[in-house]
Amino acid sequence: MQKRLSLVLVTALAGVLSLSACGGPEGDPGKPGDKRLTIYSGRSEALVKPVLEKFEKSTGIDVDVRYGSTAQMAAQLLEEGQRSPADAFFAQDAGALGAVSKAGLLAALPTEQLDRVPAAYRDADGEWVGVSGRSRVLAYNADQLSVAQLPKSVFELTGPQWKGKVGVAPGNGSFQAFVTALRVQHGDAKAREFLTGLKANQPQIRENNVQIVSDIDAGTVTAGLVNHYYVYELAKERGGSPDALKAKLHFFPDGDTGGLVNAAGIGLLKRAGTDPDARALVDYLLGTEAQTYFATQTFEYPLAAGVPAAPGLPQLATLDAPKIDLNDLDTLDVTVTMIKEAGLA
Repeated sequence: MQKRLSLVLVTALAGVLSLSACGGPEGDPGKPGDKRLTIYSGRSEALVKPVLEKFEKSTGIDVDVRYGSTAQMAAQLLEEGQRSPADAFFAQDAGALGAVSKAGLLAALPTEQLDRVPAAYRDADGEWVGVSGRSRVLAYNADQLSVAQLPKSVFELTGPQWKGKVGVAPGNGSFQAFVTALRVQHGDAKAREFLTGLKANQPQIRENNVQIVSDIDAGTVTAGLVNHYYVYELAKERGGSPDALKAKLHFFPDGDTGGLVNAAGIGLLKRAGTDPDARALVDYLLGTEAQTYFATQTFEYPLAAGVPAAPGLPQLATLDAPKIDLNDLDTLDVTVTMIKEAGLA
């Protein structure tokens, strides 16, 4: 039953799934130690191709990467089951990894790999491990809001003082994961109340976080719910530092759900669980070179010990994130329906 529920979850997010479009289960899946890996990546090619090329160069292992949204890749894995040629699932968020794990498709990772990442960002049963993290924040225009005006809780954004001022991207996976976290932490009734109140407050609807942060910096939107690294990406695009932008970051305190820290992570399919090449991939992604790449190029939080976050970001250990089991974020189908019913999408 769990497998069926998980399949409904990710298929609802993926829309119409075409196995042929994503590669399908055809072809030789390869043999352990043959210096070949097939990776299903829910992380975008622009973000992770450079680091996977570094892995190839470093190890001599050839990788065949099949890109799509995390929901599409999870749905394909659940459809293919044990027939899948995939060796590894590199996911944008922990909820999808949880769905694939609960379907019984992932292998347990070695303790020495799991222990390199804080317990909050790895599977309690050891079937996936976080690679990089991102915090939900309120980005805001410093010319329009003072620090004293910033909310202590995301629930305050339904108040009258925020009417027409808050940018959101309801179709974005990170927003949906945040709403799922609201449901996990506070229950469906409270989450529905928040969404209804947000809609009544005339939010600024945008397609994605990039647009929200750009509009905040331009002063056409006062504030917005985004992931922390988008401000850093805008600064990089403009050839400067985040300090030069009008858009600033507000991290929600006191374990508020608005400060959810989610993880991009990796799991190995059962057929590859003892493959030295697949384990080498996990080792590499948790190693200094890859962790430094995520810190300095994508501005995410490195999750393995020993690599600092990008300059100017508070250290991960100092964030007062809500205590939520990231595996519990796998009920996104319910969340998507709730967002639509609130009129936000």
